[in-house]
Amino acid sequence: MQRKRRIWPIVLSIVVGVLVLASVAGYWYLRPLLRTGTGYAAHNLCAVTEIADRTDAQDDLPPNPLVPYLTPWNDREGQSRVSVVGVLAGQNAWYAPGFGCTVAKDRPTFPDAVDVAPAEDFPTAEADPAIEQAIDRAFGADLDDAARAALGTRAVVVLRDGVVVGERYAEGFSADTRQLGWSMTKSVTNLLTGRLVQQGKVALDDAGLRPEWTDERAEITVDDLLRMTSGLEWDETYDLGTPITQMLYDEPDMAGFVASKPAAHAPGTFQQYSSGSTTLLCSVLNAKAGKGANLPREELFEPLGVASAVLEPDATGTPVCGSYLWATPRDWARIGDFAMNDGVIDGERLLPEGWMERSTTVEDVAESDARGMAASWWANELPDGSLVEPSLPADAFWANGHDGQRLFVVPSQDLIVVRMGFSPEADDLRAVQLVADVIAG
Repeated sequence: MQRKRRIWPIVLSIVVGVLVLASVAGYWYLRPLLRTGTGYAAHNLCAVTEIADRTDAQDDLPPNPLVPYLTPWNDREGQSRVSVVGVLAGQNAWYAPGFGCTVAKDRPTFPDAVDVAPAEDFPTAEADPAIEQAIDRAFGADLDDAARAALGTRAVVVLRDGVVVGERYAEGFSADTRQLGWSMTKSVTNLLTGRLVQQGKVALDDAGLRPEWTDERAEITVDDLLRMTSGLEWDETYDLGTPITQMLYDEPDMAGFVASKPAAHAPGTFQQYSSGSTTLLCSVLNAKAGKGANLPREELFEPLGVASAVLEPDATGTPVCGSYLWATPRDWARIGDFAMNDGVIDGERLLPEGWMERSTTVEDVAESDARGMAASWWANELPDGSLVEPSLPADAFWANGHDGQRLFVVPSQDLIVVRMGFSPEADDLRAVQLVADVIAG
């Protein structure tokens, strides 16, 4: 009996050791997934606090089972940190004036941000009852509190003939609050590309875009990246550990991460929606034009006078051109106005003539998972003449962003409509209806 009593502590120690090892192994297996969650939350905390000047960053976290276990910390001096239960898979986001927030282990070094002088503000017309009624519907005035919260509209700006004819903001937001456009940034990257094409620094048929691409990827062109027909392997699903979240929240060199993906299709044959494609494009633009994190500020924001615009870079200084442009709703409208005018401001042409017609023409592709995608703008008219949104004019085109961001351009109506919000659970944003109602009114 004495000998058996001595064996039990040994057995217990072995069992505890196995459990500890299993827990450690399980954590290291799950760590990459957890880091995409803490990276998202750290970036959100930093950006909402520092760029949008809000104190309710938790309101912009998506419905995810990991969220209740996240522990945020913000020192209010440019560093935000989030971890799981205070100790696991911690990630930092660092703020830099003019460049916003970057997820990285250590504070990245960027140059001083190029100053951007604001353009003269748009004039404002007296409220039109029909437009006010359309905006009421866009904000869910007819819904109960729960449905209205799920709709999540935060801003509407209606610009017609260069005049603001309708505008409204949710509680806690104003005309001065920067809001994240998410993938509307891709359409702005189209304009940035056009600026460099106009200057002769970039051509749409440029290929051989990465020195390490010595296989079929060497045939990928700038236009393929704009139209998302590069053929690179990708998964745009917003979930823990997918390529899109891995890129955004756990890769210091996002473009390098995308470029490392193998070819899944021959360039130009398969259209696959990809934020990676657009972020890779900005690294290509910078390789040809230089200027690092200041590229969009110097080449686009300053000429347009969109002084509120902040396009955040990754840790290498490459602007995250697929996802991370913040601006006030009026400045988003100004971007739309620039596109509607084919890149002409005060009589000066800043884009190649016909750039927007080409950029909003959907090309025939053998296979596509992005119906209506042209050159990083969504177009209403398809190659067969049918319309994506039959309630809108054929010439309508738009920028489309995660969680309910929309920028509609309708040249035939001289109309720009911006709708922004936080709507991860809304079945219908009412954004298309808003545009149709404004036109009908």
